[in-house]
Amino acid sequence: MTDKQALGAHGEELAARFLRAAGMEIVGRNWRCRYGELDLIAQDTRITAFVEVKTRSGLGFGTPAEAVTFTKRQRIRRLALMWLAEQDGPWRPIRFDVVSILMTREQGPVIDHLKAVF
Repeated sequence: MTDKQALGAHGEELAARFLRAAGMEIVGRNWRCRYGELDLIAQDTRITAFVEVKTRSGLGFGTPAEAVTFTKRQRIRRLALMWLAEQDGPWRPIRFDVVSILMTREQGPVIDHLKAVF
């Protein structure tokens, strides 16, 4: 595993813990198909949230959330439809969230949960 992959995996674990602590239930992690991967799928009361997790160790290339480009958002939407097609229900409203994690030496991880951002 590369350093970048390890940082991403650590970020996803932090995000899952953060969401659970906020009362969300994680119903899927790293769901993959031939077209890509969904990081986290969570339920927040009666909503299914497709959560993209972005972790960075610095701001040299912008904030973690800025890495969720238009192309990435389009891919996540398509993957969410594929995941939903595999489910038997119950059908719930959906939203797309981003959990942005900035790893800092001074404060430790700074976690920002952006709900329904695209």
